[in-house]
Amino acid sequence: MNPIIEKFIESNTFAIAGVSADSKKFGNYIVKELTAKGFTIHPVHPSLEEVEGVKCSRTLDAVSARTDKLIICVKPEKAVSIVKEAAALGFTSVWLQQGSGSKEASEAAKEAGIAAVSGKCILMYTEPVKGGHRFHRGIAKLFGKY
Repeated sequence: MNPIIEKFIESNTFAIAGVSADSKKFGNYIVKELTAKGFTIHPVHPSLEEVEGVKCSRTLDAVSARTDKLIICVKPEKAVSIVKEAAALGFTSVWLQQGSGSKEASEAAKEAGIAAVSGKCILMYTEPVKGGHRFHRGIAKLFGKY
């Protein structure tokens, strides 16, 4: 496994940007799944009180003292500004969830000196891995992409 991924997931506490009032959005699913796996999750949303039963913080600044790991689950065009804000607040690692990353976001992380994972699904790396994520992890391992 990639050492950046290993270091990211060894933490049991993450902030997540990209949760929604729409419970079908993938950011919400990540909150639900990681909470069920025993991780401490700090969702960030400017107006929601809670997501999947977990209290939301209004800003990244409000959670930066609790974790230095951030999962980003937004449209790629919004990810760059979130990466830059996270870096300014002292986050040391960002996970650009599959579908959220871009070359520009990865470059912003590199320029800020923070570690970044991009183009991968965090649910394939956080144990226990179940269902479709377990299947996809097996395929990724088979083709040397894990």
